Amino acid sequence: MLLYALIGLCLALVGVTGLMFTYVFYVDHLNRQRKAHLRNLENRCARLLIRLEAAEERLAEQEALLATVVSGAPEDAWAEVIDDG
Repeated sequence: MLLYALIGLCLALVGVTGLMFTYVFYVDHLNRQRKAHLRNLENRCARLLIRLEAAEERLAEQEALLATVVSGAPEDAWAEVIDDG
């Protein structure tokens, strides 16, 4: 009778071990997916950073152009433009 109990205990431990291995493989799979997702996010961040820098340069150019246009024209000229519209 003790032999049957020990065999049952061994089978239960084998089942628990199998379940633990399955869980470890699942967690490893999730870890690999998260690393891949993080790499994709880092790549996207780098591309967006390049686009942001280009947009900031373009905005600075436009602000400089606007400053030269506004500083070169007298204020009375703007009133005439508005009245003509």
